[in-house]
Amino acid sequence: MWIAAACAGLLLAATLWQMLRFPRKKAFYVPETDEGRALRYAKKLSVMLQSDTVSYPDVEDPEKFRRFHMVLAQLFPRTFENLEKLEVDGNLLLHWKGRHCDRPVVLMSHMDTVPAQGDWTCPPFSGRIDSGYVWGRGACDTKCSLMGFFQAVEELLDEGFIPEQDLYLSSSCTEETGGGGCTKLVELLEERGVHPWLVCDEGGDIMTDPLPGVHGSFAMVGIVEKGSASVDFIAESEGGHASTPPRHSPVARLADFIHHVEHHDPFRRALPAAVREMMEALAPYGSLPVRYVFSNLWLFGPLVTKVMPSLSAQAAAMLETTIAFTVQEGSPAYNVIPQRAVTGANLRFIPHQPMRESLKRIEGIAARYGLRMQVLHAEDVSAQADTSSEAWRMLSRVIGETFPGVGISPYILTGGTDARCYERICPNVMRFAPVVFGAEERRGIHGIDERIPCSVLPGCVDFYRNLIRAVL
Repeated sequence: MWIAAACAGLLLAATLWQMLRFPRKKAFYVPETDEGRALRYAKKLSVMLQSDTVSYPDVEDPEKFRRFHMVLAQLFPRTFENLEKLEVDGNLLLHWKGRHCDRPVVLMSHMDTVPAQGDWTCPPFSGRIDSGYVWGRGACDTKCSLMGFFQAVEELLDEGFIPEQDLYLSSSCTEETGGGGCTKLVELLEERGVHPWLVCDEGGDIMTDPLPGVHGSFAMVGIVEKGSASVDFIAESEGGHASTPPRHSPVARLADFIHHVEHHDPFRRALPAAVREMMEALAPYGSLPVRYVFSNLWLFGPLVTKVMPSLSAQAAAMLETTIAFTVQEGSPAYNVIPQRAVTGANLRFIPHQPMRESLKRIEGIAARYGLRMQVLHAEDVSAQADTSSEAWRMLSRVIGETFPGVGISPYILTGGTDARCYERICPNVMRFAPVVFGAEERRGIHGIDERIPCSVLPGCVDFYRNLIRAVL
């Protein structure tokens, strides 16, 4: 008995000692802004939002985006006069020659948007400035950061600044459709022998209370992206009249398959390295129980893995491959058994169960129900940026200088960005848009009434100014 008590005491002492290695911190940030400056930036963003730059799958319209380039040239004349302009099928790359070219930097933000559907308070392409917000499709995703780095370069040029390293401004017009626009820009850089030292794209931002028990403002920087796939599951039969329905018809088999997957999670749940790094970074800002658990993941990792999915869908998605059934197709008539029925799904692959393993797992389950799987598009999990690198330390320093008081944490991006296209030529690909997004702003992304507060725009510009100055 005394041996068990002694072991328990030693374990408690060890875990408390480990927790004390994460001293309590607070993360608090309030934008300090010049209202006049914020309004000037808001007016530029407003003009950008008045351009309809919606992209559609399998539809190429480079002229639409070239017209938007002209809008950018009017808003940021010095930038377009002094930087070398490179354009491929509407995708834009601007090159600012620095004093050196051994550690070039790429700042990214796509120019295309998703369609604007539904009943909006302000017309989606009005760019209206009202109630302290700029309203319009693309305000958050991602014309705000596009405005931010163009304006930063514009102001630095006005000051006569010359960057220490070559700088590239990269903006594709196919990000929202998963097209190859960014790949074309990367190929162009490859042809020139350019290998960026750092790439900074969208994917993270400054958010409040990222996890239950962790309170404050945090710059969440994406260091890895989940992979993704669009997959069809196909059920076939000889068809027939609905008045004499057979057992195990195509639609019924699809329904059984979907029910099975929804009620019996087919994928393996674990804590990816990026999630562990996130929890350790957030530990000092948590409540006492959170600090205790997050600072002792060696012991509580299995418990966190089990409990975390109950917190939110976002939390669950950081632990495993996910599948969402999104498309269905069957008979064109109510009285006809279809010869072919299809359900489409979107999968998002986790690092510990990547593309090949996840697809093999779900294909095996589909086969039990007599279904054939067809992969329409798939890409694996991205590489993971190194948080011990000089690039990470510099980016963290710039975030801290620009947004004093924020906590800084890596995390795993459950969505997808163009940033992964740069991984083949850059070792340090980070995903961070320097804007403060609240719950209302997040609801508007890809939804109705997308808008961004004018007050966050100066911080966005300042971040890019500071980042450009910091690269040596």
